Amino acid sequence: MRRPPAPTARASDPGGRGPAGGLLWIADLPLFVVLIWAFALAMLVPAAHGAAVGDWGQAAVFLRWGAGFLLLGVFLGIATAYREARQPARARLLTLLAAFAVLPLMLAAPFHEAVATTSYLNAWFEMLSALTTTGATLFEPERLSSTAHLWRAIVGWLGGYLILLAAIAVLAPMNLGGYEVLATAPAGAPERIDRPGQAAERRDRVVRHALRLAPVYGGLTLALWLGLVVVGEGPFVAACHAMAVMATSGISPVGGLEHGTAGIGGEALILVFFVFALSRLAISPMAGEGRLAQLARDPELRIALALLVLVPSVLFLRHWVGAWEVEMVADLRAALGALWGAAFTTWSFLSTTGFLSSEWDTAQAWSGLGTTGLVLLGLGLIGGGAATTAGGVKLLRVYALYLHGAREMDRLSHPSSVGGAGPVARRLRREGAYIAWVFFMLFALSLTAVSVTLAATGVPFDEAMVLTVAALSNTGPIAGVVLDAPASFIALDAAAKVVLAAAMVLGRLETLAIIALANPAFWRR
Repeated sequence: MRRPPAPTARASDPGGRGPAGGLLWIADLPLFVVLIWAFALAMLVPAAHGAAVGDWGQAAVFLRWGAGFLLLGVFLGIATAYREARQPARARLLTLLAAFAVLPLMLAAPFHEAVATTSYLNAWFEMLSALTTTGATLFEPERLSSTAHLWRAIVGWLGGYLILLAAIAVLAPMNLGGYEVLATAPAGAPERIDRPGQAAERRDRVVRHALRLAPVYGGLTLALWLGLVVVGEGPFVAACHAMAVMATSGISPVGGLEHGTAGIGGEALILVFFVFALSRLAISPMAGEGRLAQLARDPELRIALALLVLVPSVLFLRHWVGAWEVEMVADLRAALGALWGAAFTTWSFLSTTGFLSSEWDTAQAWSGLGTTGLVLLGLGLIGGGAATTAGGVKLLRVYALYLHGAREMDRLSHPSSVGGAGPVARRLRREGAYIAWVFFMLFALSLTAVSVTLAATGVPFDEAMVLTVAALSNTGPIAGVVLDAPASFIALDAAAKVVLAAAMVLGRLETLAIIALANPAFWRR
């Protein structure tokens, strides 16, 4: 019997020994090239802005770098056009990791030249913070030009879109990013392909999700921008704040909403748009028909609404106690301002945006409490909805633990009872609660490791803890509101900035996704 010929390595076979071998097999390079093109094209927007305001030097910087990276993307696209990965899930997850590792180096190039008075490390940190929608900044607002501020806002906005797309097209198929509490398959289970061209088909599926999500994400941003302009905000500041709200980056060219001109009307409008960061059903194309009915039953939104009522109510009652003590009960305006300031700021930090209400100072002064920042710290840790731009632990995991706790309390009175409420609720109470608890423990371990490492670089322990929470929950503005003396990213040395940068990426990708990369099945050919 004749032996069949040995298979030869194909150019599209990433595991072969041909031209496609080596390190190129670890990521989906065509998708990564698309990211390079997208951000290179985005550089043309601040270039146009610089030309429009007469800042030709800034315009030339962004135009030059944008054109250069577009040309680089063309060369890389030609070189990687026909490459396929045998394990698309692994390739996409590594592409997402590569995006946070490599893209900030590219994005920092025009920013560094535009600022001209900072180090490349600081520019890299600023861009990584924007890309992960953390919003931790090293620069006072007046130090940067309007063109540089616009670039920060655009990077944050595109980072939010990348996170939304990754949650739907990368993490959801692998049962990660919060979906693991609902799925029956193991978290991080990789996809495999069995025939040539199947990886390209799944890449096309990513493209379809991207095309469906883009008009929704862009349209909502445009609507919020126009709304803020109508209520009195300047067009430029309104555009930056609209992008910051949709991406939950908290990036502001004026230092926050309290320094803007939109007032309470703008905050009321923004409060409505926080819904898109608190429920995966509000913006995801996976929601399907009957979106409003699904939202009414969505446990994430119900928990967010409960916190919107509970936290401001508790603070408001304390406001009234404080007002009684200082004989200010008759000051109705201050009471209403305190209530609004607490309500808006509650949802702002729950969505991990981190914008403070213009009435937040009124709320603090009314209550007389010196620890209100700890409430915001806890809200940032909880975070928003799964498959949204929000960071934190995620409301869906909190809901799974709540169901499990309620069920265990019920069994104290009825130990022989059988749990009902349908298969989804039973899944959440059992396997979902277990994996949510595992994630909480991993998050706590990450919090401990990062804060200890940060303290080892010379940062005081209380400040290190706050900065760690800000980085892991991707809520950068929280660092300035918890301690009596605001924690500053500017004063950190190079080692501390690198530690926090790694924590921002870890918080955005989540620990379970990082652990999934260590799954041996990911590395089998």
